[in-house]
Amino acid sequence: MDRIQQMQIFQRVAELGSFVRTAEQLGLPKTSVSEAVQQLETQLNVRLLNRTTRRVELTQDGQNYYQRCVELLADFDELQQLFQQQPEQLKGVLRIDMPTGLAREAVIPALPGFLAQHPQLHIQLSSTDRRVDLIAEGFDAVIRVGQLSSSSLIARPLSQFRQVNCVSPSYLDKFGLPETLDDLSSHNLVFYSQQLAGKPDGFEYQQDGKTKFWPMSGAVTVNNAEAYTAACLAGLGIIQVPEVGVRQLVQQGRLVKVLPEYQPAAMPVSVLYAHRRQLSRRLKVFIDWLQAVVNSDYN
Repeated sequence: MDRIQQMQIFQRVAELGSFVRTAEQLGLPKTSVSEAVQQLETQLNVRLLNRTTRRVELTQDGQNYYQRCVELLADFDELQQLFQQQPEQLKGVLRIDMPTGLAREAVIPALPGFLAQHPQLHIQLSSTDRRVDLIAEGFDAVIRVGQLSSSSLIARPLSQFRQVNCVSPSYLDKFGLPETLDDLSSHNLVFYSQQLAGKPDGFEYQQDGKTKFWPMSGAVTVNNAEAYTAACLAGLGIIQVPEVGVRQLVQQGRLVKVLPEYQPAAMPVSVLYAHRRQLSRRLKVFIDWLQAVVNSDYN
């Protein structure tokens, strides 16, 4: 095993904090992962990791070496791509996380064309509303829809998704069509909260360029997009969602748009990654392609 491979294994162990999970992700025996790190430590004559029965943690020397590994491996990857006879051919694995609705409605339908251009690229696509830990879980990048919380990650804006208000036909049969904000006093809202903590502010709308909320009642709070849409389909109330996530349901007549003059603000779409110099060429190409996809007719 050469030094580059050892550094790649060490970087993943440092990020995952586990020899077992590193072996699983890289498809290697656990003994090979342990030996790679031990050989590095012997060559460098320093301890890079503190090992316990529950956790593997970086020493101070290990932290310094890890930071240099990130930069050097990114440079090495870019150098390899630079001198390929066919530089457009991407190789390797991309591990990406994004919301389920975005994957289902926008990304996966367009993915065959992208992979046809890059047949040697393999994409591991995680689709969940859970906020994954990019570093700890070994993702190259994560896609987020909505406002971002502060973090040490690099964020690149991709697009803005229009939002719409929707109800089911059965809901309209029972409660009637809301046409004004005052009408909402006799209607229900399906609430969305990732932590299921507290009660959301209510019906969101824009007025004079400002975001406002209209208090509403509602019997259900959910914490993921699939359940949010399912609650609306079941007639439990109004939902406010990016149009891309419900476009097919609206076209099929299973959901109906309401109150078009009182729509929420558009939701930002961003890609986050760990380090600017860690942005490999394959990730750069994928992000550029993704930006084109979400801006084609999804916003």
